[in-house]
Amino acid sequence: MTICFFSAQYLPTPGGVERYTWNLARRFTAAGHRALVVTAALPGLPARETDEYGIEIYRLPSFPVMGGRFPVLKPWANAADLWAQKIDFAVIQTRMYTQSIWAAQQCRRRGIPALVLDHSTGYMMHGGLPGWLGQRYEHFACRRIARCGFDFYGVSADTCRWLQTFGIQAAGTLPNAVDPDELAQAAADENRVDWRKTVPAGTKLAAFVGRLIPEKGALPLAQAVLSLPDWSLVVAGTGPQLDALQQLAQQSGGRVVAPGALPHAQIVQLLSQADCYCLPTLYAEGFPTTLLEAAACGCPIVCTHTAGTGELLPGGDDALFLPSADTAEIAAALQKTAADPAAAKARSQRAKQTLLGRFTWQAVYKKLRSIVN
Repeated sequence: MTICFFSAQYLPTPGGVERYTWNLARRFTAAGHRALVVTAALPGLPARETDEYGIEIYRLPSFPVMGGRFPVLKPWANAADLWAQKIDFAVIQTRMYTQSIWAAQQCRRRGIPALVLDHSTGYMMHGGLPGWLGQRYEHFACRRIARCGFDFYGVSADTCRWLQTFGIQAAGTLPNAVDPDELAQAAADENRVDWRKTVPAGTKLAAFVGRLIPEKGALPLAQAVLSLPDWSLVVAGTGPQLDALQQLAQQSGGRVVAPGALPHAQIVQLLSQADCYCLPTLYAEGFPTTLLEAAACGCPIVCTHTAGTGELLPGGDDALFLPSADTAEIAAALQKTAADPAAAKARSQRAKQTLLGRFTWQAVYKKLRSIVN
């Protein structure tokens, strides 16, 4: 069978949707199927190529709106080569991109069965006239896609509830996931980074992984760590707050490290070595991959209630939940983690067991295959 994934952005662009697409496409090719990924063109990359896993990538001409965060398909983009392929099923990633509208309309016109998979729990833009216009556009995009008659799914139950904002009743979830075996291999690599050597000896190590935007909470986390002399922090990621975090790091006596974007293997090594993973996010997450990776690595989690926590961390004692992203609240949770390492370890083991039972790529692949069939 030939399955086609429409993803407005794709690797090497970093992000949860990009890795989600890649992980599922890999499993289809490994099972002997043909996987196509249709995405926006990137400078220096060919319009069509086949990667080392056998995934066939089609890059369509697009305008890099919002610095590339919102690629807009060029109306004269020629996709004749794509539609010449015999596509048996399509997965349209996210409900709001112009490529998603185009993909849904083309699949309906050509009689290709498809589903729409959403990854968010909020609007892309907020505040003022741009936010209002962005929200109106999202409702318009959802109406256009919904008219094509395909089922919608969410990567978490929270995403499914959010789709009701647009009058859409989701058919179910295709959750975000990880591959625990691959993560274990990355953590044990003989060339792994020893992250504890990057911070002062004897301090507890907190980790943050994600885009460095205000809504993700990396800056108040760094400030909380600096208020606790027995804690250090490694912040992995890039974004508009990177400069501020690196300036803070220079003044921290080595207790805050902000290396920017890291290779995925080094992120896994960081989570495997840290005393806790802290995500004080207020962002409209779909189901953060980093929460899943932290759970798979056995890293105690400190986080706000966000999409997916009700499924991955369903009990009141699977993680330490922050009532807000306030610096004092974060500091108190870190102190509680350090005060009782055995309890923190027990929480991490409960989270890992939940993950192994429900949130692996093999399980998600099997569920998608059952839908396709």
